Order: sequence, then structure tokens, then C-alpha cells
Amino acid sequence: MTSASDTALDALHAAATEIFTGAIKACNIAFAFDRRLRFDGNTLHRLLPDGSGPATIDLSSYKRIFVIALGKAAGPMLDTLLDRMKRRQGLRGVCCYNQVPGRRSWRFRYFEGGHPLPNEDTFAAARAALALLKKAKRDTLIFFLISGGGSAMFDLPIDPQITLEETRQFHQALLASGAPINEINTLRKHFSAVKGGRLAMAAPDAAKVSLLLPDVPLRSLDALSSGPSSPDHSTVAEVRELIARYNLAPKFPPSVRAFFERADMPESPGNKSWLPPFFPKLPKTDSVLVRRVTAAAFMSDEDVAFRDSVFEILLSSHDLVESARALAEKAGFHAVVDNSCDDWDYADAARYLLGRFHSLRAIHPRLCLISVGEVTVTMDRTPGAGGRNQQFAMACALELEKHQGERLTVLSAGSDGIDGNTQSAGAIADPTTVARAHTFGFHLKESLAAFNACPMFTALGDSVVTGPTGQNLRDIRLLIAEKD
Repeated sequence: MTSASDTALDALHAAATEIFTGAIKACNIAFAFDRRLRFDGNTLHRLLPDGSGPATIDLSSYKRIFVIALGKAAGPMLDTLLDRMKRRQGLRGVCCYNQVPGRRSWRFRYFEGGHPLPNEDTFAAARAALALLKKAKRDTLIFFLISGGGSAMFDLPIDPQITLEETRQFHQALLASGAPINEINTLRKHFSAVKGGRLAMAAPDAAKVSLLLPDVPLRSLDALSSGPSSPDHSTVAEVRELIARYNLAPKFPPSVRAFFERADMPESPGNKSWLPPFFPKLPKTDSVLVRRVTAAAFMSDEDVAFRDSVFEILLSSHDLVESARALAEKAGFHAVVDNSCDDWDYADAARYLLGRFHSLRAIHPRLCLISVGEVTVTMDRTPGAGGRNQQFAMACALELEKHQGERLTVLSAGSDGIDGNTQSAGAIADPTTVARAHTFGFHLKESLAAFNACPMFTALGDSVVTGPTGQNLRDIRLLIAEKD
């Protein structure tokens, strides 16, 4: 027989899930695209120009238009662009997505890149894009449609002797290091022939428009998919410092270690200390700031590839968190946003957010604390089935066990619908999670140490499963409370 307490927790689980899925649905790519851009015949209008770039782009002045779409939102972004852009003459492209697109155009080559680790299509997509971009001239306009996940899905080592399996080991070592995403992607930029601005460098004379859906902090936009179309400001010296700080060299395959130890290891394009920042600091309220790289006067010949580049942020984690706030308030919760723990270790983030949560719910009995961003996990062994969101939820479950009988729920999930090496987006925890797990033979501390959260949450029915969302705006955590 179901108790009133169980029913109340089920209702909180449902409320958290509805806020999460509703926030993702509200961040509609097609709507965001139409908010920023409009095609009128052969003219592309930028609807909210900030004075840093042209308000219109005349497509008829270009003989060819190339499109490179990569990341977990590549499919929906490409579909939206093709729906709006009626011109097809000279149109060709490459799409690297993490699933087989429902719609395909014969003008494009499609690849199903691997994530969280590269696969054969990861390399094939990068080679296809480089081959296409070599054909770009001054009469070519290139659209780069870039979303999160591209670092693993779209890659090719600078050193052609490094194999796919060695590249997978390199990526796995980075994921297990506990480093924040911008530091992980600093190493990826210097390893890759298509990251850190090198994809743009493959077509130095062409004009470029990058449409971005960041899954990285807005202060680190050149870390998005490791910055294939943007100038990079990280250096070889920083790379070597990071390898030493996280003791990564022993964890790399010999060929990768030898590459990073080369005395002549190449710098990535645009990493000049005297260049202005790629993006100025973003105001807190500006989720769609548009910036253009206009530092031609400061650029070397190598950096001319970025001179005629326009960058548009279609959506960001700001949109996700504001959508969640609106939905929580509509559901009758007092909503509070706290993004302080972005890039923190998952255990530290759990302690901080739960402490804030308990303080706030003493004042606001019906509360939804919202936190967006990503936590880090440092792994000392081969992981089980799980991801950072399920690891965070499991850590919260151990603390919530102290609050038996109280109506408290924590949801942590990725907006892309995928957490780590699982098919779950994340998980939900409450004060009964530990006890219920024991009845199924799971011990949370053991599962936590083994990075093996998914089997437990799946058995409890507390996994958050959405399937790939075609979106990727970072992770979101919802801590919800209500009084009896």
C-alpha cells in the first residue's frame, strides 16, 4: 500500500521532471534562429546587430555556400538553416551528429560521431570537412553550426600516426582527470587538426558565419567543441602545465605522450597574447550577445582566416535556467538560481547546494533551487555505467537520507539527454533512495566509488530518460522542497 509520504515524493519527482523537460522544450532551436536571423531571398538579415558586424549578408555575392554542422544539436540546427535558406546553388556540406538524422539532403555527407569517445565516423567526418573546405575560395561563404559534444564526435589528430584507439585513450584520460571542460578542451585544441581554429584555417580566404549553441561557460566560448572555427588564445606552455598538474602523461598512450613532448609542438591559430579576447565579457542578462572578430589590424597572416568571421550565439545555458525558473514559479515554487558551483567537483557541489537548499527552505517552504552548469568527476579506475549527473544525484541521496519523512527531491540531468556512458539524462534522489536501493541489493557508497550509479537508479525507476534531445545547453540541477 502506498503511503501519503510516498505519494507526495512521487508528485515532487513528477514536478522536477516536468520542469526539466519543459525547460528544454522552451529552448527551441528554430525559434532562437528566427530571433537572430532572417533570410529574405538572397539576403541574410541579422535581426539584432550590435554594430560589430554587417547587419546583412548578400548571399548572391558568393558562388558557393558550404555548411559544416557538428555536435549534439547538429541535426536540428542544419534542418532549421536549410528550411530558412532557399538557395541551393553551390550548396554542399558535412553533418556530424550523434544519431542518424531523420531528414537527409543529397548535398550533404552525414556521419554519426562517437560520444563520449571518438569512433570511426569521428575521423571520417573531420576528413570530409577538411576536404570540402580546401575547395573554398574568396567566393565561398561557410556556415559553421557548432554545438556541444563536437570535441569527441569530430576529431582528427595532427599527428597522422596516432590511431583511433590511441585517440580514444587520450579522450578517456582527459574525461577521468577531473579537469574542468575549458582545460580539457585546451589539450584537445592542441592535439587536433580540426580544433583550436584549425577548421577555419582550412579555408583562410572564405567568409564565415558561426552559429553557436554553447555547452560551456559563456566566459569560455572558444572551448565550445574545442573551438574549431574560432581563434585560440591557449598556448603550448599552458598545455604542458595542465599535463603536469593533472599527471596526465603516464595515462596517455606512448604516441600521444610523444606528441605532447615534441620540442616543435605547433601552436594553435590565434593564440597571440596581444590579440583582444575572442569574446568580451558577457553581461549577466545577455544570453544572445553577438560578437565579430574584427582585429584584422592586429592579425598575422595566419590569423586572417578569422578576419571576416561572424559569431552568433543562438541559445545558451542562460535561456535554459530562465525557462526552468519560469516553469518552477508557474508550478507555485519560490525559485532561486545559484550557478556558483559550475566546474566544481561533484561532491563539493552537492555539499554546497544542499547547504544552500536547507537554508532557503527554512524561509521558503515551497522551494525550487536551480543550478546550471557542469560538475567534474575525477576517476581512479575504469568507470561503471554512469555520468556526472547520476554521480551528483547519488551523493545527494546519501545526505538526504538524514531527512526521512521530509518532502525533498533532487534532479540532476543533462540537457542533451545523455549522461556519461549511459542512455539516461541523469537521475532523481530523495530521502528514501538509500533505503530503497538496499532492498535491491545496492549500496550507495560502493556504487559511488565505482562510478556505477546507472544500474541503481534504473532499478529504482529514478533514472531521467528522455533520449537524445537534439539540444545541448549544459546540465541543470533542481532541488525541490515542500512542506506537509
